[in-house]
Amino acid sequence: MPERPPDAPPVDGAPPTIGAVADAVSAGVVRGVDAAAVAAAAALLAPVVRHTALERSERLSAELGREVLLKREDLQLCRSYKVRGAYHLLASLGPDELTRGVVCASAGNHGQGMAHACQALQVPGRVYLPTNTPRQKRNRIAAIGGEWITPVIAGHSYDEAAAAAQADVAQTGAAYAHPFDDPRTIAGQGTVAVELTADGALPPGSTLVVPVGGGGLISGMALWVRAHAPGVRIVGAEPAGAASMGAALAVGAPVTLEGFDTFVDGASVGRVGSLTFPLVRDLVDEVVSVDEGAVCTEMVELYQTEGVIAEPAGALASAAARALSSGTGPVVCVVSGGNNDVSRYGEVVERSLVHEGLRHYFLVTFPQEPGALRHFLDEVLSANEDIVVFEYVKKNNRETGPALVGIELEAADDLVGLLERMAVSPLSIEQVPPGSPLFSFLM
Repeated sequence: MPERPPDAPPVDGAPPTIGAVADAVSAGVVRGVDAAAVAAAAALLAPVVRHTALERSERLSAELGREVLLKREDLQLCRSYKVRGAYHLLASLGPDELTRGVVCASAGNHGQGMAHACQALQVPGRVYLPTNTPRQKRNRIAAIGGEWITPVIAGHSYDEAAAAAQADVAQTGAAYAHPFDDPRTIAGQGTVAVELTADGALPPGSTLVVPVGGGGLISGMALWVRAHAPGVRIVGAEPAGAASMGAALAVGAPVTLEGFDTFVDGASVGRVGSLTFPLVRDLVDEVVSVDEGAVCTEMVELYQTEGVIAEPAGALASAAARALSSGTGPVVCVVSGGNNDVSRYGEVVERSLVHEGLRHYFLVTFPQEPGALRHFLDEVLSANEDIVVFEYVKKNNRETGPALVGIELEAADDLVGLLERMAVSPLSIEQVPPGSPLFSFLM
């Protein structure tokens, strides 16, 4: 086990040279990255990146009954922690590699970090992006990198973009800057934890909640925390629709998801890394999945209460913290990024309302007789239930076609009364359940 750097924060609790913690951290050495590598990355990055703020969330602290702190990596350069790993990786390349340029695949944030590094180090680079990457992230990559970066749109997911990037590397000989499964990336991203221990944010008994996509951030942070704050519980939070780390932990090895939801674009990965998986398995206490609707609710709460503009992946950790089942010590949530396209907020609010049980959709068939719509308004709806969507399905015959009706409730419990009134109504009313093909079309 490497010696602890002389300028490292003091170790809390028992020294990390005994028991399972020592075995797990030593395993990191075999895999090419350890706590000393994270310390070296922190020294290299100190004059490059920002030491981001640590802010108390009054809202979450009151809700959980324990101190909740937000590590504001949304305020980092390029508005994401990803610049840490990207810059550290590029700065580690040799002159010959830099001459041939660099290539990466990204859902957006790693691409921005690499664009910043390419521009700063004057290295030509190409960023492969899936089609679901928000326009805001695409435009920022081009603006940040300037003449040194070329964005390339390829594939419908990160994994398809990564395949295209690997083909580029095979053809051109460029260096591949992996967004999570490279020791240099892992070490760079792990420097978030170095700042947390330097700020005294991780005392024994505290909980650290970290968003999980491919696993680079939580792997690097876990290596540092296990060596320098072994009394901390580490929880990973991944999107339920793309729970690739949970799937890997269930079978004991990385697996490729057959299909997954890309809404949480910054953490939607179909297969976790071969380097990051064993580190998460050995060092992380628990990985939980978070429903995309809960992520959207947390995005709205962060914006309305704390004034934090978080992208979906940036809200994963604090959304997971709201469901923590045990513990009394402080909780630190990493707000991993703030590159959210404002045009997406309509969908974010919609998903949040559905998740909270405040918005529901129905197919209502109105008969060809006067007063049918009036009956629906007067007898089915109550005073606190609003129609937010009303659209006839059959455009060519509005008198007989069913209408799609979206109803917003004041409280989730109001649904019981609404369904009871619908059941005794002479109208034909069918609820559109979340998860159905028609509901997927609405969202």
